[in-house]
Amino acid sequence: QLQLVESGGDLVQPGESLRLSCAASGFSLAFHTVGWFRQAPGKEREGVLCITSTGDISIFADSVKGRFTLSRDPTKATVYLHLYSLKPEDTAAYYCAATSRHCSRKWSEYDYWGQGSQVTVSS
Repeated sequence: QLQLVESGGDLVQPGESLRLSCAASGFSLAFHTVGWFRQAPGKEREGVLCITSTGDISIFADSVKGRFTLSRDPTKATVYLHLYSLKPEDTAAYYCAATSRHCSRKWSEYDYWGQGSQVTVSS
């Protein structure tokens, strides 16, 4: 079965950092574009950032500029979302998605999705 698995979500205090991981089962992420999305309770899912197979990063959410970034491990099998200076408004379920096409902020343009990893920022 082809799927993505996110991990790393946790309960943290404002100002702290987290690293979320996105790994694939049944295929490799090495040649896929990977997008990260988040959905807070009562809100629509929004695109956050995206990284292409060549490492180009697109930022979709202005609120995360300068605080969130993406990286791939050397084998490109895993994509990491680095979250710094977390704020309570970053609380959401974070999802990764993969596509063989270009970066997009639209969830519907991805072919594979994970089940989400919960990030809660609270003092």
